[in-house]
Amino acid sequence: MSENTFPVYTADAIVNFYRTEVLTGQEAKHFTKNDLTPAPKPETVQTLYMRVLHLLDRFRPECHSMVPMMENIQNPTYHEGATAIMSVYMRMRQFLPMCLVYDFSLNDLLAPKKQKTLTVLSAIMNFLHFRQQRKDMILEKQAKFRADMDRLQAYTKGNLEAERKIEMLTTIPPEQQAEADELAAALSELQTNTMHEYQEVNAKNDSIAEWKTKIAEMTQKLAQVKVDVSNLKEDIGKLKSQIVESPEELKSQMEKMRENVKNIKNSIKETDERGVELQSMVQSVTHTETEIQQMYNLLQDLESSMNKTKQRQEEHQELTAQYEKKQKELKNLCKEEGQLKRALGMKLDKESKQNIRRQKKWEIKEQHVQDVLGQCNQIHQKREDMVDKIQEVSGESQQLKAKIQSLRDVCSKEVEKAQALYDTLSTSVEELHRRIEMHVVDLKLDVTKMSANF
Repeated sequence: MSENTFPVYTADAIVNFYRTEVLTGQEAKHFTKNDLTPAPKPETVQTLYMRVLHLLDRFRPECHSMVPMMENIQNPTYHEGATAIMSVYMRMRQFLPMCLVYDFSLNDLLAPKKQKTLTVLSAIMNFLHFRQQRKDMILEKQAKFRADMDRLQAYTKGNLEAERKIEMLTTIPPEQQAEADELAAALSELQTNTMHEYQEVNAKNDSIAEWKTKIAEMTQKLAQVKVDVSNLKEDIGKLKSQIVESPEELKSQMEKMRENVKNIKNSIKETDERGVELQSMVQSVTHTETEIQQMYNLLQDLESSMNKTKQRQEEHQELTAQYEKKQKELKNLCKEEGQLKRALGMKLDKESKQNIRRQKKWEIKEQHVQDVLGQCNQIHQKREDMVDKIQEVSGESQQLKAKIQSLRDVCSKEVEKAQALYDTLSTSVEELHRRIEMHVVDLKLDVTKMSANF
């Protein structure tokens, strides 16, 4: 633990991790703690390493047993077991330095030990954790980069639409250029006419105000005169009742009164004429007011069109402001993209340097493997020589076996003949013994008869 830069996990943690993250199906169900402790099983360890290589390099387990078709290998059946083990060993030798394990040997595949196997599996487990974390970080950066690219595309699209709208608002079509010039000329002429009409209307309003003041003064004077006339009539009535009328005075007074009446009539006539003039002026003023109202309506239309143009100008300004803002955002995004490209370039440089180092290490390892393979080829050559000798010995042994078999057959035939002779001899001997016994019995009978006779 102190020599390694990664934690060495327990067997239970390793089993749980490899069952959930590496193995699948029946392999995950059958993989237990007993496969690693107390003595790791070589088949299980080799299967784990093959599945790890498949997870990392997409190198299927059945590919380890394949031999290139271009290679002319004699007796390929002899290489069936060693090819898969050597392939796993070479690939694990290339992979484990990335997991900070540098002392992996062929004995770790053929006769694995508990502590070394747990250390190697812990290193692979630590590397897979690190790989998963980096994959998550890269996926987050990719999602952010894609979102930024989508936003950049949306901004560029919005900028293009804004530029198109600005161009549509600022440019006048050629077929409407003449009409626009006519409208501009008519607008300028209308503005000058409205200015003159405003000046004339202001002058007429001033004159109307003066005439109104004069009419008010005249009506006030007329009312005063009427009051004076009524007062004079009352005074005349009073004086008539008080004084005795003399014809001369009456005439003189009547003449004065007539003169006053004439003067009053003249003033009334003048006021009537003045009123008629004022009425005509009022009619002309009403006519001018209608014209002014029309002009006012035209000015309102002009004002609405001016407001529309102002709104369009404001929209244009807003669009330009948005365009500038989008341009700034685009510049910032371009800067970020440049920074990301530089970071990516630095990362690619580092990766290229690491790949060069790995290539050098791989070449050294490949040279070592080639040396090992050369030694293996020498061993295989010696093995083939031994196989030839064994085949020769086996051929001689086959010949000896054939001779022994033929001798056995001859012996069996002789034994059968001897057995037949033995059987015939035994039957003849038994027959002889039976006859001898019968002769003995007969002799005994003869002896008894002879003894009886004597």
